[in-house]
Amino acid sequence: DAWLEANLIPLDLVDLDIILGMDWLEKHHASVDCFRKEVTLRSPGQPKVTFHGEHIPVVCDFPDIFPDDLPGLPPEREIEFTLELLPGTNPIYQTPYRMAPAELRELKTQLQELVDLGFIRPSVSPWSALVLFVRKKDGTMRLCIDYWQLNKVKIRNRYPLPRIDDLFD
Repeated sequence: DAWLEANLIPLDLVDLDIILGMDWLEKHHASVDCFRKEVTLRSPGQPKVTFHGEHIPVVCDFPDIFPDDLPGLPPEREIEFTLELLPGTNPIYQTPYRMAPAELRELKTQLQELVDLGFIRPSVSPWSALVLFVRKKDGTMRLCIDYWQLNKVKIRNRYPLPRIDDLFD
């Protein structure tokens, strides 16, 4: 048995026992072998510890169980995610782009489909973002939301992504 030190923050998580951050994994020289489903810790002054993951079946092996279309929104998450905005930010509202009659019909159709699926709901929020269509190669129109103005007032969480060559020995 090996003892590994960690500063933990208690959270009410139903499906997870613990979430280990990159700083902890780096401190304990964690090595992840996805092929073998193993995590090996080589903490200085400690014996090497290896954890073996359980086999997780591939979705493609069970096409009859996983639907092509999602039935609705996912269940409520255990941790609420938020966007932090610059202090003093007022709600952002932009006048919608003018659309051709065909685009308006397509917008109403796509929005109604999303409401029927439970992906969206009517809102009276003071916030809004522009909506536009991009024509796909097959001629259909893809609904796009322009969050450019919101992104300008959002506080960015700047966590550096690991370099791929640093992940592999």
